[in-house]
Amino acid sequence: MSIEAEIPRTIRDVARLAGVSIATVSRVLNDRPDVSDETRDAVLEVVRRHGFSTNRNARALSAGRTGLVGVTLPLVADPYFAPILSGAAEALYEQDMRAILCPTLQQHEREVGLIERLMHGTTDGAIVLLPEESSEELQALQEQGYPFVVADPRVALDPEIPCVSAAHASGAVQATEHLLALGHRRIGAITGPLGWMATEERRKGYYSALAGAGVLPAPELEVQGNWKTDGGYEAAGRLLDLPEPPTAIFAFNDKHAIGAMQAARDRGLEIPRDVSIVGFDDTEEAAIVTPTLTTVRQPLAEMGRMAVSLLVRLLDKQRVETLRVELATRLVVRESTAAPGT
Repeated sequence: MSIEAEIPRTIRDVARLAGVSIATVSRVLNDRPDVSDETRDAVLEVVRRHGFSTNRNARALSAGRTGLVGVTLPLVADPYFAPILSGAAEALYEQDMRAILCPTLQQHEREVGLIERLMHGTTDGAIVLLPEESSEELQALQEQGYPFVVADPRVALDPEIPCVSAAHASGAVQATEHLLALGHRRIGAITGPLGWMATEERRKGYYSALAGAGVLPAPELEVQGNWKTDGGYEAAGRLLDLPEPPTAIFAFNDKHAIGAMQAARDRGLEIPRDVSIVGFDDTEEAAIVTPTLTTVRQPLAEMGRMAVSLLVRLLDKQRVETLRVELATRLVVRESTAAPGT
C-alpha cells in the first residue's frame, strides 16, 4: 500500500511508513535535535503528505490520540445547555480537536451506555455535562483510566473527580441581598429538586442573605420546582395564593422565573409593582421577556471552555493545580425588580 493510500493515525503508522522507529518519530515530532536531517525530512514528509501539522496535531499523533472528545449533555437545543456546548466546541476547535455530541435526555441508563461506547471507541476523553451518574459511578469510570471532566455537576462529587461549576451560593446571596436592599422582607423562593448541588448551594446563599438582614425564613415561602417553566408557574401560583403572599420571588433558574411571571400576570399582578421576580442563569430569554428579567449570570460558555482546558491538561499529562474550578456569578439587574409598590 502506498503512502498516498494509507492515512497514519498513530505514531506507529508514521514510523512504519517512514521506515524508522517509533522513538525516532517521537523525537522528530517533539523537535528534538538528535535526529539527522535526512531522517527528519522523511518523517515530516509522511506527516505533511497527510495534512498533519507539526504542532498540536503532530503532538496528538505522537501520543496516539484521535483529536475527538465526547460531550454528553441532556439536551442540545436548550437555552441553558447550548451556551455551555458552544463554549466547549469553540475551545476544542482552538485545540484542533472536535466534539462528538451524545444527548442523554437525562436518562441514566442511556448516559451510562453512551459513556461506555465513548470510552471503548475512538475518543480521547469526554466532557460530561450535568451527569446522571452518582459520584461512585464516576469514580469507577475514573479508575478505568478514561479522562473526563464534569461540567455543572448534578450532585456533590468526590474531590478527585475533575469538575467545573458556578458559584451557586454567591449568586444566590447577590440575588437575595438585591431584593432585601429594595425593601422586600417577605421573599419567596422557588427551588430546584432537593439534593441537586445547584439547589442546595443556592438555598444556602438564600438563607445566608436573609440571616444577614435579620429576616427569618418562612417555610411556606419556599416551594420546590422542577427547573422547567411549568414548575415555576405552579410553584409561583402556590406562593401568590397565600393569605400573605410574598412581595418578591427568587426563582432558582430563569425557567422558573418566567413561569412565575406568567403566574403573576394570570392573577392580574403587575411586575415589579406588585411582585418582584429574580431568576438565575441569565439565559437568552432573560433579556427578551417583558419586563426584562433581573437574574444571576452564570458564565455558561466559559464553563464549557474551562472544562476543555482541564481535559486538555489531563490528556497532556500536565500538572493540574486544582481539579475543582468554581466560576464567579454576577447579578444582572433589569426591569423585573423594584421596591415594593413601585
